[in-house]
Amino acid sequence: MSVLDAVSRRRSHSKVTATAPSHEELLPLVAAAGTVADHAALRPWRLIELRDDARVRLGEAMMVASGLDDESGAKLAGKPLRASLLIAVVAVHQPSFKVETWEQDATASGVAHMLSLLLTEAGWGVMWRTGHLTRTRPVREMHHLAENEELLGWLYVGGIADDAKDGAKRSINPEEFVTVL
Repeated sequence: MSVLDAVSRRRSHSKVTATAPSHEELLPLVAAAGTVADHAALRPWRLIELRDDARVRLGEAMMVASGLDDESGAKLAGKPLRASLLIAVVAVHQPSFKVETWEQDATASGVAHMLSLLLTEAGWGVMWRTGHLTRTRPVREMHHLAENEELLGWLYVGGIADDAKDGAKRSINPEEFVTVL
């Protein structure tokens, strides 16, 4: 199978089963994802595995950040439990006179996207989730982020359910997105 075929088949899986890759299974995928374009080889990213109680603590931090302590807050707190593995994607801003912060964020995003493709090809369901609580103080503190770090979101990872819809992804007309000068 070609890379074009693999990328064209990528789908987000909003619902996954409780199975997930182990830490050991994840490592070679992270090593491969780490080969993305990276101006000045700063490696301005890191990943945080959230499993078990860490997902509960994230839900609690999200609830605190939202200010909701009712049924809506409880529902919000349950969101990180949708997958047994969450991978937090963190941009680590390195001092550089030639690589802007936005470019470092782009590298971290590239790692996340490449990892999602690799996980998909390894047979896992993946969905990249973000939201308005991603950069709140309680969520930052729960992830133990340093001042030079920004949370870009989480990859929710799990098994693909037998009844998962493998619907056709809406294709684009590339002519609408490519300008020729």
